[in-house]
Amino acid sequence: MIELRPFAKLGGADHGWLKAKHHFSFASHYDPNNMGHGALRVWNDDEIAPNTGFPAHPHANMEIITYVREGAITHQDSLGNEGRTEAGDVQVMSAGSGIRHSEYNLEPTSTRIFQIWIEPTTRGGQPTWGSKPFPKANRSDKLVTIASGFEADTDALPIRADARVLATTLRAGESVEYEPQKARHLYLVPAAGSVEINGVRVNARDGAAIRDEDRLKITALEDSELVLVDAA
Repeated sequence: MIELRPFAKLGGADHGWLKAKHHFSFASHYDPNNMGHGALRVWNDDEIAPNTGFPAHPHANMEIITYVREGAITHQDSLGNEGRTEAGDVQVMSAGSGIRHSEYNLEPTSTRIFQIWIEPTTRGGQPTWGSKPFPKANRSDKLVTIASGFEADTDALPIRADARVLATTLRAGESVEYEPQKARHLYLVPAAGSVEINGVRVNARDGAAIRDEDRLKITALEDSELVLVDAA
């Protein structure tokens, strides 16, 4: 089953400095019938104006993955971590027992990100933060795991969840396949371009909620970049 969530129908908010679209219930956008997809709780499509951002605020008991589509995001937290994550790179924060952080776009142009929240398998624990480059050229034609709670995914940023986050770039006409285990919750969003998943067209920034598909064949209808979450 593939349920299409068109970008134009997503809830959202325009704060001036922040234009946000929410694939699931978030903040003032509340839909009791759309609280997440398995352990995937939040998928926000954010556009942050230059020299603005999120001032320091707390999180706990959540795995927060930031996929930078354009521009860069600068992170600072209560553990003393600081870092700049630019387009093509990924950052992960395991909020654990509690952490405060800020995220700013200190660039001269807008920054566009996907912010993905996944519920952890256990609560509490020491919070952590990390960032890693995943050059788009290195994930052309193949799904690359960029964050994962599975020990076998040694090249991915670690998260404390029964989940993995994957990304790929495809040229028009190219395809990749993915075989999920049974009873998994998959959610796919093209950051750019458009793809066909088992015959269902998904355009840029649309969401596709996927269950009970033995195999996914993802074919690019135009040059595309996409992110896929596979969660319990």
